[in-house]
Amino acid sequence: MARWLEVLARAGLALALVGAAGAVRAQDEKPTAKQVAAIRACAEKNQDDVTAAEQQCLFNLVAEPCQKTPVGQSNVGMADCFRLEAKIWDDLLNDNYKSLREELDTSQAGKLRDMQRAWISYRDATCGFYDVKIQGTMAIPMSAACLARESMRRAVLLKFFSRM
Repeated sequence: MARWLEVLARAGLALALVGAAGAVRAQDEKPTAKQVAAIRACAEKNQDDVTAAEQQCLFNLVAEPCQKTPVGQSNVGMADCFRLEAKIWDDLLNDNYKSLREELDTSQAGKLRDMQRAWISYRDATCGFYDVKIQGTMAIPMSAACLARESMRRAVLLKFFSRM
């Protein structure tokens, strides 16, 4: 009996280690160059219309195809797919922010910084509310999707300001 418990304990430890390795892999996954290029091209094509960018670019190019894979089938997997896309939008957002900041004088740059800080607070509170309201596992992918969506909207808005 003791031998059987030892085997079960080792098997459990092995499964836990495999699960932990998978979780680290999913969190550390980087978008491919093809994924980044697809979203950037779509954003550029739809830079004048946030609604069009959201309808054509958001989730269609990265998150949805990712969710059709075996890894993207669970709630955590779906969330990882949304997080993968959010990384691309966040990088584009940061590039657009830097470009806009370079065009501004000192006073305007300070206002841009303040605006961006307020937006980050808004984004975090809005996307965090899924956990408060839903209080279940579906909040995980919904919150991750919210972060991607809000980052996409902000990236397009900052590009709009840069073109003014």
